[in-house]
Amino acid sequence: MSIQPLMEAHWPAVSAIYAAGIATGNATFATTVPAWDEWHRGHLAHSRLVALDEAGQVLGWAALSPVSGRCVYGGVAEVSVYVAPAARGRGLGRELLLALITESEANSMWTLQAGIFPENEPSVRLHEAAGFRLVGRRERIGRMADGRWRDTLLLERRSALVGTEQALEVTDGRYA
Repeated sequence: MSIQPLMEAHWPAVSAIYAAGIATGNATFATTVPAWDEWHRGHLAHSRLVALDEAGQVLGWAALSPVSGRCVYGGVAEVSVYVAPAARGRGLGRELLLALITESEANSMWTLQAGIFPENEPSVRLHEAAGFRLVGRRERIGRMADGRWRDTLLLERRSALVGTEQALEVTDGRYA
Protein backbone atom coordinates (compact mmCIF):
# COMPACT_ATOMS: atom_id res chain seq x y z
CA MET A 1 0.00 0.00 0.00
CA SER A 2 1.10 3.56 -0.69
CA ILE A 3 -0.33 6.92 0.29
CA GLN A 4 -0.42 9.52 -2.47
CA PRO A 5 -2.00 12.94 -3.04
CA LEU A 6 -5.69 12.71 -3.93
CA MET A 7 -6.20 13.90 -7.50
CA GLU A 8 -9.30 14.45 -9.61
CA ALA A 9 -8.52 11.20 -11.46
CA HIS A 10 -9.14 9.34 -8.17
CA TRP A 11 -12.62 10.86 -7.79
CA PRO A 12 -14.67 7.92 -9.18
CA ALA A 13 -13.16 5.55 -6.61
CA VAL A 14 -13.12 8.17 -3.84
CA SER A 15 -16.78 9.01 -4.43
CA ALA A 16 -17.72 5.31 -4.36
CA ILE A 17 -15.97 4.93 -0.98
CA TYR A 18 -17.75 8.06 0.25
CA ALA A 19 -21.09 6.64 -0.94
CA ALA A 20 -20.40 3.43 1.00
CA GLY A 21 -19.75 5.53 4.11
CA ILE A 22 -22.99 7.44 3.60
CA ALA A 23 -24.86 4.13 3.24
CA THR A 24 -23.77 3.02 6.73
CA GLY A 25 -25.81 5.84 8.27
CA ASN A 26 -23.03 6.40 10.83
CA ALA A 27 -20.34 8.23 8.88
CA THR A 28 -21.85 11.60 7.94
CA PHE A 29 -25.00 13.70 7.82
CA ALA A 30 -24.57 13.85 4.03
CA THR A 31 -27.09 11.88 2.01
CA THR A 32 -25.54 12.18 -1.45
CA VAL A 33 -22.05 12.35 -2.87
CA PRO A 34 -21.30 15.73 -4.43
CA ALA A 35 -19.78 16.21 -7.84
CA TRP A 36 -16.00 16.64 -7.95
CA ASP A 37 -16.20 20.44 -8.35
CA GLU A 38 -18.34 20.85 -5.23
CA TRP A 39 -16.18 18.46 -3.19
CA HIS A 40 -13.03 20.22 -4.45
CA ARG A 41 -14.33 23.66 -3.39
CA GLY A 42 -15.30 22.36 0.05
CA HIS A 43 -11.89 20.93 0.96
CA LEU A 44 -8.49 22.49 1.51
CA ALA A 45 -6.18 22.28 -1.51
CA HIS A 46 -3.50 20.60 0.60
CA SER A 47 -3.76 17.52 2.80
CA ARG A 48 -5.82 15.36 0.44
CA LEU A 49 -4.65 11.76 0.41
CA VAL A 50 -5.54 8.39 -1.06
CA ALA A 51 -4.31 4.94 -0.04
CA LEU A 52 -3.56 2.78 -3.06
CA ASP A 53 -2.95 -0.95 -3.26
CA GLU A 54 -0.16 -2.46 -5.35
CA ALA A 55 -2.39 -2.37 -8.45
CA GLY A 56 -3.19 1.33 -7.97
CA GLN A 57 -6.74 0.78 -6.71
CA VAL A 58 -8.01 3.32 -4.19
CA LEU A 59 -8.62 1.69 -0.78
CA GLY A 60 -9.38 4.83 1.21
CA TRP A 61 -9.04 8.57 1.36
CA ALA A 62 -8.57 11.42 3.82
CA ALA A 63 -8.95 15.18 3.46
CA LEU A 64 -9.41 18.40 5.40
CA SER A 65 -12.22 20.96 5.26
CA PRO A 66 -11.92 24.47 6.65
CA VAL A 67 -13.97 25.07 9.79
CA SER A 68 -14.40 28.78 9.07
CA GLY A 69 -13.60 31.41 6.49
CA ARG A 70 -12.31 33.73 9.22
CA CYS A 71 -8.53 34.13 9.08
CA VAL A 72 -8.12 33.50 12.83
CA TYR A 73 -9.17 29.89 12.19
CA GLY A 74 -6.82 29.44 9.23
CA GLY A 75 -4.94 26.65 11.00
CA VAL A 76 -8.02 24.69 12.06
CA ALA A 77 -9.63 22.03 9.89
CA GLU A 78 -12.23 19.25 10.00
CA VAL A 79 -10.94 15.73 9.28
CA SER A 80 -12.55 13.23 6.91
CA VAL A 81 -11.25 9.65 6.71
CA TYR A 82 -13.04 6.97 4.70
CA VAL A 83 -11.98 3.38 3.99
CA ALA A 84 -13.52 1.06 1.39
CA PRO A 85 -15.67 -1.64 3.02
CA ALA A 86 -13.43 -4.46 1.74
CA ALA A 87 -10.32 -2.76 3.19
CA ARG A 88 -11.62 -2.06 6.70
CA GLY A 89 -9.99 -3.60 9.75
CA ARG A 90 -6.46 -3.67 8.30
CA GLY A 91 -5.07 -0.46 9.83
CA LEU A 92 -5.59 1.57 6.67
CA GLY A 93 -7.62 4.27 8.45
CA ARG A 94 -4.80 4.67 10.97
CA GLU A 95 -2.19 5.03 8.22
CA LEU A 96 -4.31 7.59 6.39
CA LEU A 97 -5.02 9.61 9.54
CA LEU A 98 -1.38 9.66 10.62
CA ALA A 99 -0.30 10.74 7.13
CA LEU A 100 -3.01 13.41 7.15
CA ILE A 101 -1.73 14.75 10.47
CA THR A 102 1.82 14.95 9.09
CA GLU A 103 0.61 16.66 5.92
CA SER A 104 -1.54 19.10 7.89
CA GLU A 105 1.39 20.15 10.08
CA ALA A 106 3.56 20.66 7.00
CA ASN A 107 0.85 23.11 5.90
CA SER A 108 0.74 25.08 9.19
CA MET A 109 -2.43 23.52 10.61
CA TRP A 110 -2.45 23.72 14.42
CA THR A 111 -5.77 22.05 15.25
CA LEU A 112 -7.63 19.19 13.62
CA GLN A 113 -11.15 18.37 14.70
CA ALA A 114 -13.55 15.55 14.01
CA GLY A 115 -17.30 15.35 14.53
CA ILE A 116 -18.16 11.67 14.92
CA PHE A 117 -21.46 9.93 15.63
CA PRO A 118 -21.12 8.18 19.02
CA GLU A 119 -22.30 4.94 17.40
CA ASN A 120 -19.24 4.98 15.11
CA GLU A 121 -17.02 3.48 17.81
CA PRO A 122 -14.24 2.35 15.42
CA SER A 123 -13.81 5.94 14.22
CA VAL A 124 -13.76 7.28 17.78
CA ARG A 125 -11.07 4.73 18.73
CA LEU A 126 -9.09 5.53 15.59
CA HIS A 127 -9.02 9.25 16.33
CA GLU A 128 -8.20 8.76 20.02
CA ALA A 129 -5.30 6.45 19.09
CA ALA A 130 -3.98 9.23 16.82
CA GLY A 131 -3.91 11.76 19.67
CA PHE A 132 -7.37 13.29 19.40
CA ARG A 133 -9.14 14.03 22.67
CA LEU A 134 -12.83 14.16 23.38
CA VAL A 135 -13.88 17.80 23.80
CA GLY A 136 -17.57 17.12 24.28
CA ARG A 137 -20.84 15.78 23.02
CA ARG A 138 -23.02 17.95 20.83
CA GLU A 139 -26.55 16.76 21.57
CA ARG A 140 -29.13 16.74 18.80
CA ILE A 141 -26.78 18.85 16.69
CA GLY A 142 -28.15 17.68 13.35
CA ARG A 143 -31.12 15.97 11.83
CA MET A 144 -30.90 13.06 9.42
CA ALA A 145 -32.96 13.02 6.23
CA ASP A 146 -35.34 10.54 7.91
CA GLY A 147 -36.04 13.06 10.69
CA ARG A 148 -33.89 11.46 13.42
CA TRP A 149 -31.87 13.85 15.55
CA ARG A 150 -28.25 12.81 16.01
CA ASP A 151 -25.54 13.65 18.51
CA THR A 152 -21.92 14.01 17.54
CA LEU A 153 -18.79 13.71 19.60
CA LEU A 154 -16.35 16.55 19.05
CA LEU A 155 -12.73 15.42 19.12
CA GLU A 156 -9.68 17.58 18.52
CA ARG A 157 -5.95 17.22 18.16
CA ARG A 158 -3.61 20.12 18.85
CA SER A 159 -0.29 19.99 17.05
CA ALA A 160 2.83 19.83 19.19
CA LEU A 161 4.75 21.32 16.25
CA VAL A 162 2.54 24.11 14.92
CA GLY A 163 0.98 26.98 16.84
CA THR A 164 2.60 26.25 20.19
CA GLU A 165 4.38 28.92 22.19
CA GLN A 166 7.66 27.17 21.42
CA ALA A 167 6.97 26.96 17.68
CA LEU A 168 5.16 30.29 17.23
CA GLU A 169 6.74 32.58 14.68
CA VAL A 170 5.30 34.81 12.01
CA THR A 171 6.18 33.81 8.46
CA ASP A 172 4.56 35.55 5.49
CA GLY A 173 1.82 36.85 7.77
CA ARG A 174 0.88 33.37 9.02
CA TYR A 175 1.68 31.71 12.29
CA ALA A 176 3.66 28.50 12.09
